[in-house]
Amino acid sequence: MMPVLICDPVLEGEVRADRDKRFPNNRDEVWEGVLVMPPLPNNEHQVIAGDLGFAFHFVVNRAGGDRILPGCNVSDLDQGWLTNYREPDVAVYLSTTHAKNCGTHWMGGPDLAVEITSPGEDPRQKLAFYSKVGTRELLIVDRDPWEIELYQLREGKLTLLDVSNVAHSAVLFSSVLPLSFQLQPGTLRPTILISHTMSKQTWTA
Repeated sequence: MMPVLICDPVLEGEVRADRDKRFPNNRDEVWEGVLVMPPLPNNEHQVIAGDLGFAFHFVVNRAGGDRILPGCNVSDLDQGWLTNYREPDVAVYLSTTHAKNCGTHWMGGPDLAVEITSPGEDPRQKLAFYSKVGTRELLIVDRDPWEIELYQLREGKLTLLDVSNVAHSAVLFSSVLPLSFQLQPGTLRPTILISHTMSKQTWTA
């Protein structure tokens, strides 16, 4: 698979109109003025995102203003944000966030963002952006081969904390939520074990 850069404005309009018609709820992004069309999430992708978000709901204070979003627009801009934004699969904004809720988007990074890979994309290309907007943690879920990576913001840069896969089943501890993540073998596919670090309650994704 090869990325395509369309410089013809007429063809660009036709392609975008056709995509919006066929996939009205697409998750396109704009990187520094360049439209990026990621693969549409398949069922497995959405199950993982839903299961992670479900576990997150048990450890945040929604009544106190914490927010969990199943995808949202994240930008470094207040006005003109449509020229530069990303869409994590799951985003956690705590009540203490320094990000601004602009209604259409957030200006500033989540406290915790989740990116689940699909064929042909690499969320690590977003590391510089997520670092720039102050994302405190980023969890990347790879599915070919299966592994999870946890990045934490240190001195303004998202830095890899550790990797968990079937061969190296490390436990990754979040500094944002009282949770840990560990990739474990499963019947049909590896699963992510999510554990509450205090109550020891667990969930899987």
